[in-house]
Formats: sequence, C-alpha cells, structure tokens
Amino acid sequence: MKYQSQKVALYYIYGALTLFAAQILFGVVAGTVYVFPNVLSELLPFNVIRMIHTNALIVWLLMGYFGAAYYLLPEECETELHSPKLAIIQFWLFMAATAAAVVGYILGYHEGREFLEQPLPIKVGIVVVALMFLYNTTLTLLKGRKTAVSNVLMVALWFVALLFLFAFYNPSNLAVDKMYWWYVVHLWVEGVWELIMASILAFLMIKMTGVDREVVEKWLYVMVSLSLFTGILGTGHHYYWIGTPGYWQWIGNVFSTLEVVPFFAMVVFCFYMVWKGGRDHPNKAALLWSLGCSVMAFFGAGVWGFMHTLSSINYYTHGTQITAAHGHLAFYGAYVMLNLAIFTYALPYLRGREPYNQQLNMWGFWITTSAMAFMTFTLTFAGVVQTHLQRVLGMNYMEVQDQVALFYWTRLGSGVVVLIGVTMIIWSLVVAPRDARVTAGARQPAE
Repeated sequence: MKYQSQKVALYYIYGALTLFAAQILFGVVAGTVYVFPNVLSELLPFNVIRMIHTNALIVWLLMGYFGAAYYLLPEECETELHSPKLAIIQFWLFMAATAAAVVGYILGYHEGREFLEQPLPIKVGIVVVALMFLYNTTLTLLKGRKTAVSNVLMVALWFVALLFLFAFYNPSNLAVDKMYWWYVVHLWVEGVWELIMASILAFLMIKMTGVDREVVEKWLYVMVSLSLFTGILGTGHHYYWIGTPGYWQWIGNVFSTLEVVPFFAMVVFCFYMVWKGGRDHPNKAALLWSLGCSVMAFFGAGVWGFMHTLSSINYYTHGTQITAAHGHLAFYGAYVMLNLAIFTYALPYLRGREPYNQQLNMWGFWITTSAMAFMTFTLTFAGVVQTHLQRVLGMNYMEVQDQVALFYWTRLGSGVVVLIGVTMIIWSLVVAPRDARVTAGARQPAE
C-alpha cells in the first residue's frame, strides 16, 4: 500500500461484506417463503423480505464502489485522499441511513417503488452521502495525476449520483413513472455501472498482468464507448408495454440486442491482458475473480438478457421467472464478482499481509458461481414452463405456480449452497489463518 489514506477503504469493504451476507441470508429466506408460503407471513411479509434482499444488494454494491474508489484513486492520482476523515464520516452516515431504511421497511414506512422504496428523508441522506463522496474524490482527482482509469471511474460515479435524482420524481401517471424509474434503474446497471466495471477491471489488469497502461487504456475507451452506445438507447426494451410510443419497440430491439457486445469485449479484454502479460501474479484468487467477472457478466447480462429482450419474445416472457434468472446471474456476474475481485486484490495490501486463504477463496468462487449458474438454469426452466402455461395456454396464475413448485425447491437448494460459498469467501477475506497472524505480528517490529 503506497498511501496511508487508502486505509479508509477498509471501512467500506467490511461494511459491504456485512451487507452482502445480509442480502444472501434474506434471499434464502425469500426462497423459503416460495416453498412454504406461510413462513413469517405475519411477522415479516414477503414483500418486506424481498425489499431488504434487493436493497441490500444495491447498497452493498455501491458501498463496494466507494471503497474501490478510495483504494485505487490515491494510486492512480499519485496523491493522498483529500480528506480521510470525511470518508469515514460518510461511511457511518451511509450505514445509519441503511439501518434506518431497513427499520422503516419492517414497520411499513416506504414508498413502494421497486429498488427505490426509500422514504424521502433516506433519499436525502443518500444524496448527502453522495455529495460528500464526490467532493472528496473529485478534489483528490484534481490535485493529482489524471489517468483514463480515474477519469472514467469518476465520470461514472458522478452520473450514478445525478441519475439517482430521478428517484425523487414520482408522477401519478404510471407510464411516466416507469419511464423515469428506468432512468435510475436501467441507466445505472446497464449504463454507468458498466463504466465502473470497465475502469476497475482495467485497474486490476494493469496491476496484475504488467501490461503497459497505454494498451489497457485503449481497451478501456473502446469498452466505455460500446457501453454508452448500446446502454442508453437500450433502455427502450423496458418501454415495450408501458404505454410509450411504438417506435420504442424498434429502438429497444436494436440497441438492447447490441448490449451483448460490450460484455463480450470485456471477456476478450481480460483474457487477452492476462495472456499478453504472461505474469504469474501471486494473488491468484483476485485474478480468478477478475476473469470470472467478465465471463459471468457476459452470460448473465449479455446472453440471458438477449434471450428475452426482443419485443416479440418479451411480449410473452415479461415479468416471468425468466426475468428473475437474468437478474440474478447478471447482478452476480457483473457487479458482485467485480466487488469481490477488487476486495480480494486490495485486502492483502490494506492489512499488510501476503494474500492468504487463497484456496478457500477460490473454492468459495467455484461453489458460489456454480450454485448461481444452477439457480439461473432452474429459474429459466421455471420461466419457460410459466410462459407456456400462463401466457400461451392461459392457465390461472396460481395453478401455474403449483406446476413450477419443483423448480422453486431446487432454487432454494441452490440458494443454500450460495450461502455456504459466500460464507467461505467472506471468511477467507476477513479471517487470517493462525500462521499468517503470527508471521504478520513477527514482522511488524522489524518494519
């Protein structure tokens, strides 16, 4: 670790891992309710369980991005953070807002808009947190070296904050509401978050492969261009059936089909950089997460997204378990694995140790990824059956749910395996083996 202010990233990494564990735990509870509908029905209704599950996902991913930025900006800018104290205050304010939101959900205090359920005071708190972060990181960027990695990352994070402002607008017309709702949700996950993904992967490739920065940055600009070109107008695939003009079907079909391209470019980029570098980096677990991120993002966001993005197909599949299959693998591949890649790379430096528990970490990678893939196939099969029975044959919704119950059982089983894998990953990142602790302690006086 070159700069002492990078240590503030530890707050965000540990906070993100805590919320990650909570997100997976509530996901397993939600899967349990699917097969035992009356479980917790009075104490904690399903809509609240799902709300906590999805919101915890968004918050811990954002917290991971903040931590990644606080870690890599000093190295990219070759200067200390503008204010480490402000970063720590920001963290605790963010955690307090998160806790308050969860309590509000349990008590029934929320706005009811999926992913944007936060009550107005919590939304204001999120904006304050974002402003503190942008002030701190922007001043750090301005006083130091400017690189493609730091510039792209900061542009993306600025747009994350700006696009969130649409969450404050809640029109009474449902079609208009959904248009603005997708300005936040789609333009985050299929727009500016892809820029965050590309910049962090570029940083990891520079550090772990030894390839010249100039080569990596050229690839970065290509991936950013492809992401923005396809992602912005790709929003149209959400406008097919919400009352918007018919031209959105053409726009949505064309540009959302092209959204596969930037994800494929990221696969080629990561594997080409590792092959070109020919460098055997000691942190094999971080390299595995980086490569795995590009591959699973391509399948989850690219291939599974394309499967039901054409309007003629989406007419039948919209809102079925196929959507859930795409959502689970896309979020896991593109953004969960991205955060785990940067955490796995940064923690040994932040804690002043050699990479440890790598075997456990990599076993966690394979177990979690395999279980998520199995869950995706399970939900896909459930969605195909649901589409045929409900949308083609016209069977009653609840009758169809009985027909796909077996798939919900297998989804629950894969969710339990995901929980086991995530436990292994978090343990490998946070808990050092006894010999590593002794060795690190023995080294400290000499240092």
